[in-house]
Amino acid sequence: MSKVDKFVSEIKDILRKDTRGLTIQEISERLKTSRITANLALMKLDGMGLLDVRIIGNCRLHYLKEISKGGVK
Repeated sequence: MSKVDKFVSEIKDILRKDTRGLTIQEISERLKTSRITANLALMKLDGMGLLDVRIIGNCRLHYLKEISKGGVK
């Protein structure tokens, strides 16, 4: 498992617990890693279709997509 893959699973756990949305800065602080590494993991989650991003001003809030039994809600 690569470093980014480890952070992907940790970010999923963080976003499951905090549903208000988090910026890359907040995520990187919780993971104790750089914003670049956090961004790489977020891009991987986005590519997997598991991430919603809401842009407010110059901030991007990241949310985990809600998954229902039939697929993405």
